[in-house]
Amino acid sequence: MPTVSCSRTINANSDAVWVPLADYMHIDRFSPGIVRVEALTSGENGVGSRRRNFFEDGNSVVEEVTGWKAGQSMLLKLTDMQAMPLTAADAEIRLTPSGGKTTVTWAFRYRMKFGPIGWVLGQTLLKMVMKKAIKSNLEGLARTVE
Repeated sequence: MPTVSCSRTINANSDAVWVPLADYMHIDRFSPGIVRVEALTSGENGVGSRRRNFFEDGNSVVEEVTGWKAGQSMLLKLTDMQAMPLTAADAEIRLTPSGGKTTVTWAFRYRMKFGPIGWVLGQTLLKMVMKKAIKSNLEGLARTVE
C-alpha cells in the first residue's frame, strides 16, 4: 500500500507529547481539519477505542485503535470511508524521544478505489492532500504541547 509519512521534532519530552494523543476522543483539539469528534466507545482509551471524525466539508470517517503502546505509538484503522476514494487505510503515530525533545512520525497507508485511475490519483493528488493534512496535524500537536 502507498504510504505518506511526515515527521516533526517537538521541543518537549515524549510524556508531554503523548498527553494530547492519548486523549483519543479529542483529536479535534489539535487537528485543524477535524471540526468535531463523536466517541463510539467509552472507557479507557486504547486498543478497541473508536471515534468518528467529522471534517469541514461534512464528511466523516471512523478510526479504531488497533495498536497502543502508551507513550510510544498508536496504530489506527480507518473505516466508514464512503466519501473517500479508498478501499482501505490505516495510520501510525510513533514518538521517538531524544534529549528532551520528541520526534513524532505520522504515517498514512492506503489502497485506492477505481483501479489504474485510482492508483494514479493516489500517487499524485491524494499523497499531496494527505501530506498537507499530516503536516497540519503535527503543527497543531506541536502548538498544543509547546
